[in-house]
Amino acid sequence: MSDSPAASLPDALSEPIAAFIRHLASEKRHSLRTCDSYQRDVLRLAAWMCERNLDRWQGLTNHELRRYVATLSRDGLAGRSIARHLSATRRFYQFLLREKLASDNPALDIRAPKSGRPLPKVADVDQLNHLLDSQPDDPLEIRDLCMFELMYSSGLRLAELAGLDLDRIDLKGGEVRVLGKGSKERLLPVGSRALAALRAWLPHRASLVGDGEPALFVSQRGQRLSHRSIQARLNRWGIIHGADQRLHPHLLRHSFASHMLESSGDLRAVQELLGHADIATTQVYTHLDFQHLARVYDQSHPRARRGRYHGNTTEDDSPGR
Repeated sequence: MSDSPAASLPDALSEPIAAFIRHLASEKRHSLRTCDSYQRDVLRLAAWMCERNLDRWQGLTNHELRRYVATLSRDGLAGRSIARHLSATRRFYQFLLREKLASDNPALDIRAPKSGRPLPKVADVDQLNHLLDSQPDDPLEIRDLCMFELMYSSGLRLAELAGLDLDRIDLKGGEVRVLGKGSKERLLPVGSRALAALRAWLPHRASLVGDGEPALFVSQRGQRLSHRSIQARLNRWGIIHGADQRLHPHLLRHSFASHMLESSGDLRAVQELLGHADIATTQVYTHLDFQHLARVYDQSHPRARRGRYHGNTTEDDSPGR
């Protein structure tokens, strides 16, 4: 725990911080990393107070602390990070109250602003094509490729894929019947690549399963694959074949939804395919689609150049208008 950041602070601010960190380390037995985190957050607040000529912890009011939270938000901190800062401040003031260095805790009734719902990550179409075009080397990889093709082809949830039984697949009709959330069934189309992968997997499945096992995807022992095994195999596939991001089941589902909406623009159809009860859940993909369109616009329109202006000129001052 470095004391150097506190060197420029008045003693009335820095000494209570040092005592607080010693309290966390010796009495509370917190780790060095935890103590450093508390120290960093409280020092940031102290530096902000100095800029406003607040030189005593007793002088920080609820109103001033709300202004500090607004400053953190303007500086780009997410709601979760601001909540961590407030938690450190509350804990610090509990210590100050115990030591009779403050008369109240200004952070008690302040809550961090809510973070916006994070947009789901999706994989690039070309990268997915590259990963799914990779050739499997053994029966288990043939199974893995079949699973991944089916997830991306039909937008399946992990639980829906793991719960699939052999009789739910209609190879001739190119359909799969899945049991979704709330035990609701839905019939989904299966793409030609996924159908080909299924036809390649089924002979190997037949050699692994015993009588009475209904699962479509089974382990080497002939038992239904667990959720964790599917996740691990997908991650392994990405590592082996050079994915530039971690592959996981929801990434394939998100990519399916985003790529479908990007091509069709039919939000209701994507809602039905995903099995969302509320279209508001599906609307998150409209934001992803707009981000894609905005990038294309910025890169293609000769007078776009959004976010690249410096004064009255842009970084690209070429005459080609």
